[in-house]
Amino acid sequence: MRIQNRVIKGQENGNEIQFLLDEKADRPSGTPAKKMITDSDEHAFVYLMDIDEGYTYIHFPKDTWPYMAKALQTGNDPVLIWHDEELPLPGFVEELTMLVYNIEGNDNYGEAFTTAVEQEFEAFLQNINL
Repeated sequence: MRIQNRVIKGQENGNEIQFLLDEKADRPSGTPAKKMITDSDEHAFVYLMDIDEGYTYIHFPKDTWPYMAKALQTGNDPVLIWHDEELPLPGFVEELTMLVYNIEGNDNYGEAFTTAVEQEFEAFLQNINL
């Protein structure tokens, strides 16, 4: 999977979780697909943007996962910041919830990736399993 857009930082702004896209990146094209997949080789979650020919990808590397976990805690979909523009990421929390739950204990994603996800999202997984 070709990395087209990489999130470089997460931050909180009040109750809103924001992810900053590398300013050198082009503006993400397409419309939010409300879908998320993984790139276990790169230890990243990937949000999909619909375009006519398929998808463009927004990669969330491991160092942004603490803010992804905070988005799960708030239950509010975060926004992507590119320069001064806010791009909503609808379906983010729902998709991430499904992925984190499916990854737990599932080494089909690779043992290292599965372990990293379980450790980062441990508090969230404990709440799901109550």
